[in-house]
Amino acid sequence: MSKFDTDVVIVGGGPVGMGLAIELGQRGVPVTVVERYEKPQPIPKGQNLNQRTMEHFHFWNAEKELRAARTVPPEYGIGGLTAYRTLLGEYHYDWLKRELVRPYYFTDNERLPQYATEEVLRARAVQIPAIDIVYGWSGETVQQDSDGVTVTIVERNGPARRSLRAKYAVGCDGSHSAIREAAGISQTRRDHDKLMVLLVFRSEKLHDYLKRYPGKSFYNVLHPELKGYWLFFGRVDLGSTFFFHAPVPLGTTKDNFDFTAYLHRAAGAEFPVEFEHIGFWDLRIAVADEYRKGRVFIAGDAAHSHPPYGGFGVNNGFEDARNLGWKLAAALQGWGGETLLGSYDLERRPVFESTASDFIENFIEEDRAFLETHDPETDREAFETEWKKRELGAAEVQSYEPNYEGSPVVYGPTGGVSGAVGKHEFTARPGHHLAPQDLSTGNKLHEEFGAGFTLIALDPEDNAVTRFRTAAAELGVPLTVIDDSYAGGRERLQARLILMRPDQFVAWAADTPPVDAKAVLKRAAGLS
Repeated sequence: MSKFDTDVVIVGGGPVGMGLAIELGQRGVPVTVVERYEKPQPIPKGQNLNQRTMEHFHFWNAEKELRAARTVPPEYGIGGLTAYRTLLGEYHYDWLKRELVRPYYFTDNERLPQYATEEVLRARAVQIPAIDIVYGWSGETVQQDSDGVTVTIVERNGPARRSLRAKYAVGCDGSHSAIREAAGISQTRRDHDKLMVLLVFRSEKLHDYLKRYPGKSFYNVLHPELKGYWLFFGRVDLGSTFFFHAPVPLGTTKDNFDFTAYLHRAAGAEFPVEFEHIGFWDLRIAVADEYRKGRVFIAGDAAHSHPPYGGFGVNNGFEDARNLGWKLAAALQGWGGETLLGSYDLERRPVFESTASDFIENFIEEDRAFLETHDPETDREAFETEWKKRELGAAEVQSYEPNYEGSPVVYGPTGGVSGAVGKHEFTARPGHHLAPQDLSTGNKLHEEFGAGFTLIALDPEDNAVTRFRTAAAELGVPLTVIDDSYAGGRERLQARLILMRPDQFVAWAADTPPVDAKAVLKRAAGLS
């Protein structure tokens, strides 16, 4: 069983699987992607790509192509609107104002349907020689031994079956992941006992109505009867096509419910509707109890799933891909250790658990409490006072700052815990994403990062850089050095020496050189 067809088999070539393939392929790692659909499925989901996700596309050399593929003009951004009772009613305010945290990221946000994103990723993957894509096949089982894994795949529309031998396998095959099940990875689920409908429909008249809300692409409606669960509209393109998520009675089918009337009630107006898709999903939150079992990993919806509140799903999935990709490459190329591979679960799983409880479920609970307490028909003044507070608040954007303070491969604070709750800062903090910074050359800091670790050296003490270069050479760890002055705005980083990981998270930072630079690098690469 020593012969390998490839280094990594990725089952599932959706956005997360293809993003992971690009991350690995650009690093020269041979990878095979198994994807059941010849073409992306035309269901508009995963549309809000935040600033951090667009950093990934920048480093995957696909940012320009993704922005060119958008279906809604740039001025619509990814900001949304919250309305009370009906979409076109008296009360509404801006929601999820991502522009408030734009200074902390290298790129702007973007918005386009997932199938358009997938097209861009597929086109980029084809350009990379290390990536082989097998369309029209699905992953069925995975078996592993001390040397590698054997993944059995089956033809989607035929009887054929074949095996792929690799050193590692990654299940990116959705919430019903066959790879997760075959690897014996269990899930913890929190069911909300809600059946949800997804409608995709065309209506030029609704577009006309929504001209009163310029620059908005999605709209959630709070209605007292729904107890915190949303009526959720979103644009697919500009002018005619929308999607709509909302709770429906258990047992609802395509044929026993008046969806047109439901849309009219939610919007607060009547308009012609032409349906393109009617589907259903159960509102639940599920997270795998581990993201790794030996040589098998899971990512994206295979690892975690939740309601489409705020675009957290696809953005978390892309971060999974970026986090896992460089670590697998490091292990395969000999400069990353077992602790580094183990840190994927220890970093990413707490972030999703925090995202689910501290943000998604918290949205539902806060909205439910508000609706139970305030009603403009009984006390308009009190309602409007509280509504104004909600309008002014932006805590959900400011405090959503995924970090790895509890990771074993970063020099985080004593007692640090990884999670999604944090604070955006320009300070270089171990375990946190690094904000952009101008260099004295006029270049941007993010433009100078290397493919491996990067040492940012800002007027450090003598021999500090030499110590790191020597240690990296001895360990075989790729290291890029960025030399610059501490002044000129870079003092806001509050560190003269900053060791950056390949995913733009800080591994270590200090004003003075470490006693043992080799020990710092060994820990960051999971070699100790």
